[in-house]
Amino acid sequence: MTSQIIPVDPFDFIAFGGTGDLAERKLLPALFQRQQAGQFLEPTRIIGASRSKLSTEEYRQFARTAITEHVRAEEIEPDELARFLDRLSYVSVDAKSGDGFAELEREIGDSDRIRVFYMAVGPALFGAICAKLKEHDLVSADARIVVEKPIGRDLASARALNDQIGGVFDEHQIFRIDHYLGKETVQNLMALRFANALYEPLWNSAHIDHVQITVAETVGLEDRVSYYDRAGALRDMVQNHILQLLCLAAMEPPASMDADAVRDEKLKILRSLAPIDADNAARLTVRGQYRAGASAGGAVKGYQEELGNGQSTTETFVAIKADIANWRWAGVPFYLRTGKRLSARASEIVIAFKPIPHSIFESGAGRVHANQLVIRLQPDEGVKQWIMIKDPGPGGMRLRHVPLDMSFAEAFNVRNPDAYERLLMDVVRGNQTLFMRRDEVEAAWAWIDPILAAWEDSGREPQAYTAGTWGPSGSVALIERDGRTWHDPN
Repeated sequence: MTSQIIPVDPFDFIAFGGTGDLAERKLLPALFQRQQAGQFLEPTRIIGASRSKLSTEEYRQFARTAITEHVRAEEIEPDELARFLDRLSYVSVDAKSGDGFAELEREIGDSDRIRVFYMAVGPALFGAICAKLKEHDLVSADARIVVEKPIGRDLASARALNDQIGGVFDEHQIFRIDHYLGKETVQNLMALRFANALYEPLWNSAHIDHVQITVAETVGLEDRVSYYDRAGALRDMVQNHILQLLCLAAMEPPASMDADAVRDEKLKILRSLAPIDADNAARLTVRGQYRAGASAGGAVKGYQEELGNGQSTTETFVAIKADIANWRWAGVPFYLRTGKRLSARASEIVIAFKPIPHSIFESGAGRVHANQLVIRLQPDEGVKQWIMIKDPGPGGMRLRHVPLDMSFAEAFNVRNPDAYERLLMDVVRGNQTLFMRRDEVEAAWAWIDPILAAWEDSGREPQAYTAGTWGPSGSVALIERDGRTWHDPN
């Protein structure tokens, strides 16, 4: 089975931070893959922009290295790579001083192509870059700006950032990217719910016992030391990735797949989240910080050792019991957890259905397990529907709990595009369905801020957990006091 490739209109892609880690690992490889798949129409250009003093030829060498390191060798056609490098150019730009923007203006010229300005830089530079783009008359009617998280560190700073960007670009031109929403399985969640008569009638409190969302990492700080210690797991993962997954799992059917129709329903979920604050945060949340242990087969340092100062109270693990105060989900808890240095790398959504009301089978047949729908985002994207069947063979009724397993890689036998490939092409098309609207970002912060304040006021330090485990004991207690257990992604 092959996927259909629909070309996009010619565009100019300007990557601020074009020599940075994101451009190297994700943006340049993603754009190369889309060209190689036949999705570009000519003339399309890619312009790197950063403070580094490079020539265009040196930038092309940087891009060649990035692609050969981050794209499998068997997926690189030499002629396509040469063609891709030919469309690259480079301008040295300093966002703070404004140096180089005149050269960037000359490089772009008076082209009427779609312009994509990608902010692969820290949010502190968003406002300055936007102001310079406006000053040099580079914001055309067909311009788009793409901004990475974090959009602020609380509601007030998020509003300030949105004001800065919105002072130059209209809302329909602003693409707040969350790469989790570009994953194939996340989009398949909508297909599962809204294209199948099997699930949607059961997608409510009458049939679902609870929902679990897990985003687990085995890595530690890596090269994000300064950012992560200021942010922590709640800001870094819950405010954006996990709440977006919760919205897609819980939202009402939109009137259509129009971007605003989808985002209207997501916004309703964010505004329906029951408040967590100083009155209930100790009961509904757990924060942890990893200590030395073993991960991925080797000994690893604790967070304080990696940080080097031994004083941080930043959380590297969060577990939350969230409730959605509406008719569909009344009484159905959503258990959220994320952390670093956990037992396995896994991102998944588990829909746990209620058990059958009465078993007709004798005790010797075995336990009847409740059905589960497990949507795996990474690694090995796929969907498993756990059901009860009879164990084959003679000897009476013996029940077994087995999965109907659909792996995307096996079912479709095609390369699974990286999330950035899909999202970048959606930006060029002007399709905002998988991007966050301003009011979504601010509604998420409005729910997160009281949790942060409650933690700050409590004075409690994060619970310690050993690297290579599934987090602090408090996260186990959080769910087990309700008579439930965390699903094991392993």
